[in-house]
Amino acid sequence: MRQSPKMRRTRGFGCLALLWISAWALFAESQKALVTVQVEIVNPKVSKKTASTGSRADSSNVAVWLTPIGASTGSAATPPGHSAPQIAQIDKSFDPHVLVVQTGTAVQFPNRDPFLHNVFSLFDGRRFDLGFYESGSSKTVHFDRTGVSFLFCNIHPEMSAAVIAVDTPYFGLSSRVGHVTIPDVPDGRYQLNVWYERSLPEDLKSVSRVVTISEAARTLETIRVIENANFSLEHKNKYGQEYIPPANISPVYGRP
Repeated sequence: MRQSPKMRRTRGFGCLALLWISAWALFAESQKALVTVQVEIVNPKVSKKTASTGSRADSSNVAVWLTPIGASTGSAATPPGHSAPQIAQIDKSFDPHVLVVQTGTAVQFPNRDPFLHNVFSLFDGRRFDLGFYESGSSKTVHFDRTGVSFLFCNIHPEMSAAVIAVDTPYFGLSSRVGHVTIPDVPDGRYQLNVWYERSLPEDLKSVSRVVTISEAARTLETIRVIENANFSLEHKNKYGQEYIPPANISPVYGRP
């Protein structure tokens, strides 16, 4: 039977409605599996009065992850069609400054500056030295060891970053306002862990705790992270020596 234009329009609207309902159901399911938590960075040298009257502090780059209790999560593998996470070298800096990955993840290190760079890590987590490599090239490291890898460049002392390899797929990184979202977390009991570059290990350990995730409990209590007042980004080169200051290549003219 031949359909009238009105019947075709009605059928089209029905298909659109079904698509919209399906999309909304998927969105609702993803929101249901989302865990959120707020992070606050506490600086012992800043009074509460100063903090309340001044501009809001940057609370970014705090890593939070949930490790299932009594369950094995396995190692990560980059899904087909997805590019590996990366930390780019650009404008004499690492971007992003902090990257959280599941143990076993391959991370790319492209050089997007018009000069040589070096990436090395000789501390704690995955130790490696990529040597010098030129602009436009890239190298890859498999972070097959759980822990924090501090990254530096042997040419530019101002460059630093960190890769946190965790034994779970449930992790997140705080935004500038301290908001953390962790997607696709099933109900259950988890060990909550926190890492922040400017905190002491004992202070981070004190905020670690066991949490229970359920349909009624997907917003965790605020995490207050104490900032180390004596923190410094200064470091040695990969040989354990001071960086050599760049030579002054400007011509020097004597007085006539």
